[in-house]
Amino acid sequence: MEQLRQVEKQRVMKAVNLREQLSTSPFLSKGRHYGRFRRFLAIGALGLVWIPSVLAQQIRSQHLEGVTVRGVVRNLDGKPVGSAVVRLEQKGVPGALQRTSDGAGDFSFSGLLKGTYQLSAEKSGLRSRTATVDTLSGTDKEEVNLILEDSGSVPSDSNASLQGMAFADKPNFTIAGVTDWTAVGGHGSDASLRTSEDLANKTLSLKSTEPKASVASVGGETVEATRHRLAGEVDERSGDSLAAVHEYEQAVRLDPSEQNYFEWGTELLLHRAVWQAQEVFQKGSQIHPQSARMLTGLGASFFSGARYDEAALSLCHASDLNPKDIEPYLFLGKIQIAAPQPLPCVEKKLARFVEAEPANALANYFYAMAILKRQQQHLEERATQRAERLLTKAITIDPKCGEAYLQLGILSASQHDFKKATDFYTKAIRASPQLGEAHYRLGVAYDRVGESEKAKQEFKIHDEIEKQRAEAIERQRRELKQFLIVLPEQPTHTPSH
Repeated sequence: MEQLRQVEKQRVMKAVNLREQLSTSPFLSKGRHYGRFRRFLAIGALGLVWIPSVLAQQIRSQHLEGVTVRGVVRNLDGKPVGSAVVRLEQKGVPGALQRTSDGAGDFSFSGLLKGTYQLSAEKSGLRSRTATVDTLSGTDKEEVNLILEDSGSVPSDSNASLQGMAFADKPNFTIAGVTDWTAVGGHGSDASLRTSEDLANKTLSLKSTEPKASVASVGGETVEATRHRLAGEVDERSGDSLAAVHEYEQAVRLDPSEQNYFEWGTELLLHRAVWQAQEVFQKGSQIHPQSARMLTGLGASFFSGARYDEAALSLCHASDLNPKDIEPYLFLGKIQIAAPQPLPCVEKKLARFVEAEPANALANYFYAMAILKRQQQHLEERATQRAERLLTKAITIDPKCGEAYLQLGILSASQHDFKKATDFYTKAIRASPQLGEAHYRLGVAYDRVGESEKAKQEFKIHDEIEKQRAEAIERQRRELKQFLIVLPEQPTHTPSH
């Protein structure tokens, strides 16, 4: 009897393993092999009828001891939301599990088998974007944040490509070529697009902060992975970004180290493969949860995809890992200025930045800008005064901080003190001669006090600066090629180079 049990157990486990492979395979869902595998599965499934009750109980016990996925449901202000319905679906498996978040917004799904899952939340007409989580490593997942938004602001296909890129042994996307991306455009306003490009370059600079490699052995896959990563660096410097991204991907396959994941994600982000960069940084953050720069890269990629609240939460988390590291704060300051609305958790973290670095001009400037951003919705005189003091401190620390002079001028103009505003705008231009907005606002101030000739001169300078900047951005974008992405359901084609 025991021998029979062992035979049946082996048969069942083969059928279960095959079913898991089929559920994640992009190749077996269609084509001439499909019918053959279905018949094979049916034969394996017959074994389930013959399983003794003890063995079935053991399998159920293994399922209950599986992976746990947990998280928090939040609103746009970053506050936890209770009584939200959280839905979990496994890729390739029909049906869904549901949980209700508790008073602290927490939820969890336990006893999950290895696989790729999609999480979403909904309450009172609000819903979150879909988050993709994989449990292929067999370990419990870090906390997932689901942000409730107005249903109309969450496009139904916003994560279609992301859901299709669940990680298994290899990603479900292919970098097929490069193209000139200047005609492609981007998400959000031009200011947001320029900020996303700036953040991509800032993320690239974080390579210099890479942790010391902890190599257990000097041979085998680790050394081979290092060769691929170094080859990728050479390819990128020589302008062959297509070869570079394939080298970085291979490095991760051989050694999923923090450095290799970060290099791969950064390369994708730099060349505008935004959704793919998000997926790589998310996977890297799950494997290396203590990497602040991985979360920073994830925040930058979220921002590039117009997922502003998720960008803020990721960067806030990065700042919590090492509150003395100024890089996440600088990213937070930039996204807060460019985002269309105030972002969750940012103001609080920038306040901590000022407390830790009171003599840092940018700390004072960014915190002031976060306060002023909130003033767009809820005007508070004391908060505005606080922002003004922070801006004044910023220019005291750094007289070359033209942006701070500009904001002080804007505050003065809002109080109809155009003489004072003119003085601040002039100082902003003196500190940053190419600050086009300062010239434009100085022209407006001159016009308000009746100095029309001076106003025309400033408007003319503004137009020249903006034209030069637009031409420079156009050149940079033409030089930096965008990756062409092929998903499994898309037909392959030969891209133009």
